[in-house]
Amino acid sequence: MEKRDKTSMDIESVQSPDIEASWAQKDPVVKGNFFHRTLDGFKRDPSRVIAVRTTAGADGNVFDAEAAAHATADSPLHRRLKGRHLQMIAIGGSIGTGLFVGSGKALANGGPASLLIAFSLVGVMLYCTVHALGEMAVAFPVAGSFSAYSTRFLDPAWGFAMGWNYALQWLVVLPLEIVAASITIDYWGSPTSNAVWVTIFLIVIISINLFGVKGYGEAEFIFAIIKVIAVVGFIILGIILDIGGGPNASYIGGMYWISPGAFNNGFKGLCSVFVTAAFAFAGTELVGLAAAETANPRKSLPTAVKQVFWRICLFYIVSLVLIGLLVPYTDPRLIGSNSSSDSDAHASPFVIAISNAGIQILDSVMNVVIMIAVLSVGNSSVYGSSRTLAALAEQKQAPRIFAYIDKQGRPLVAILFASSLGLLAYLAASSQQDAAFTWMLALSGLSSIFTWGSICLSHIRFRKAWKQQGHTLDELAFRSQPGVIGSWIGFVFNCLVLIAQFWTGFAPVGYAEQSPAANTQNFFEAYLAAPLVLAFYIPYKLYFKTPFMKCADMDLQTGMRELNLAELLAEERAEQATWPRWKRAYKFLC
Repeated sequence: MEKRDKTSMDIESVQSPDIEASWAQKDPVVKGNFFHRTLDGFKRDPSRVIAVRTTAGADGNVFDAEAAAHATADSPLHRRLKGRHLQMIAIGGSIGTGLFVGSGKALANGGPASLLIAFSLVGVMLYCTVHALGEMAVAFPVAGSFSAYSTRFLDPAWGFAMGWNYALQWLVVLPLEIVAASITIDYWGSPTSNAVWVTIFLIVIISINLFGVKGYGEAEFIFAIIKVIAVVGFIILGIILDIGGGPNASYIGGMYWISPGAFNNGFKGLCSVFVTAAFAFAGTELVGLAAAETANPRKSLPTAVKQVFWRICLFYIVSLVLIGLLVPYTDPRLIGSNSSSDSDAHASPFVIAISNAGIQILDSVMNVVIMIAVLSVGNSSVYGSSRTLAALAEQKQAPRIFAYIDKQGRPLVAILFASSLGLLAYLAASSQQDAAFTWMLALSGLSSIFTWGSICLSHIRFRKAWKQQGHTLDELAFRSQPGVIGSWIGFVFNCLVLIAQFWTGFAPVGYAEQSPAANTQNFFEAYLAAPLVLAFYIPYKLYFKTPFMKCADMDLQTGMRELNLAELLAEERAEQATWPRWKRAYKFLC
C-alpha cells in the first residue's frame, strides 16, 4: 500500500479492505546483520499509520466519537496471540501477590469466614463481568477494549476516565509487584540489597515486553502453567495437612474456625477484605484487552471466558478455604497483623501453612512460585498499561506520542513509559517499603471496581442499543451466559463494594482510638482511586461537553472483523447441532 498523507486519509479510507490486507502482509525483509534488523524493527512503519481526520466544533472542543471508534478498530497492533495464550491468560494470568501475599492481610483483618465470603462475592461479580466483556470483545475486538466500550456505549468522558484509571492501575502494579518480591525475598533473610533484586526483575520484565505481543503471550503461557501447578499442588497438600497427614500427624479440621474464630472485627472486618479481593482478581479482564491482538477472537475468546469460572472456583475459593483452615488469623507473621515483627512480617499465608506443618524445603519452593507470580503480573502490568495508553492516544485522549507503534506491532513509547514507572520499586530498598506496598495496593485495588462496573454498564447499554437498532441475539457470535441480568448483578455488586469500602475507609476498625490525621490517611488508603476517577472525568466532561450516548447513536458496526459473520455462525451452529450431548455440555462449560 502506498504511503498516504495523514491529512488526506478519511474514515472511508480507514475502512478500506486494502488497509486490512496490508496489515496481514508480512513485514518486508530488511537486509543487513542482526543489529540492523533489530534496529529497523523499532522504526514506525509508514504503511501502518492510521490517521483519522476529525471534525471539531467552532470552539475546537468537540470529541469525535466516530473517529475514536475507527481509530481503535483500525489499530496497527499485530494479531499474534493464539487460543492457548488466551486460555492460560484467563486461567492463571492474574494469580499473583494479591492471592499469595495480599490474602494474608485479608485473613488477619477479617478472619477465614470473611475471606471466603468476600472472595466468593467478588468471584460471582467477576464471572458476570467477564462474560459481559467477552460478548462485547468477540463482537468488537478493538484496541483499548473496555475503555473504548465506555466511550462508545456510555460517555466519551467516562471512557477517558476509565482508560486513565486502568492505565494508572497497571502503571503502579509494576513497582507494587516488585516491592512484593522484595518482601518475599526477605523471608530467606537475604543479605543482598533489595535494589539488586529490583534491577534484576525490571530487566527481565522489560525484556519480555520488548519481544512484542508474541513474547508476552509465550511468557504468560509458561508462567501460568507454573502457577496453576503450584496452586493445585498446594490444594492437594492442604487437604492432606488438614486431615492430619502431615509430618506432625495432627488433625486440624475446622479448629481455627472455632478458636480464634471465623470472623475478626465483625461486619466491618468483612467489608475491609473486599478491596484486597478486588486486587487479587485484578487482571481477569486482560483477556478482553488481548482480543485486539488475537488472531481469531471469535474462536479463542469464548473458551477463555468460560474458563474464568473454573479458575475462580478452584484456584481462589478452594485454596483460600484451605488457608483459613490451616492458618489462624492471629498468626503474628501475617501482613497487617498488629503484632507482626520485622523479621517475619511479610511471609505469605501459603508459606506459613507449609511452615506450620513442619515440612522442610516446600516453603522455599512456594516462595519461588511467588517470585514467578511477581514476574507474571509485572509482565501483565506493562502489557495492560501500554496497550491502554496506546488506545487512548489513538482516540486523542492521551499524548499522541503514546500511539507510536513500531514495525513489530509494539506500542514502543507506551512500553518504555510503563517500564520507567518500575523505577518506583527502588522504594523497596528504603525503610518505606511497607508504606509503598499499602498505598500502591489502595490505588490499584479499588481501580478494578470502577473498571468492572463500567464493563457491566457498557454491556447493559450495548444490549439495549443492539435490540433498539433492530438486531437479534442470534447475530452475536458469543453471548454472555448470565446475560443482561448477570451484568446488572455485577454492576450492583460493584456499587455495593464501593459503598462498603467507603464505610471502612471513613470509619475503620478502631477509628475512635486513632487521631484525625491517622483516620484521614486510612480513608485515602482505602478510597484513593475514587477522587482520581472524578478528577479525570469532571474536567474532561466540562471541557469537551461530551454527551451521554443514546442507543440510536451508538456505533454497532465499526470494529467487527468478519464481514460474512451470519454465514459463518449458521455453519457453526449447524455443526454444533450434530454434536453428542456430552460434547455440547462440555463446550457450554469450557
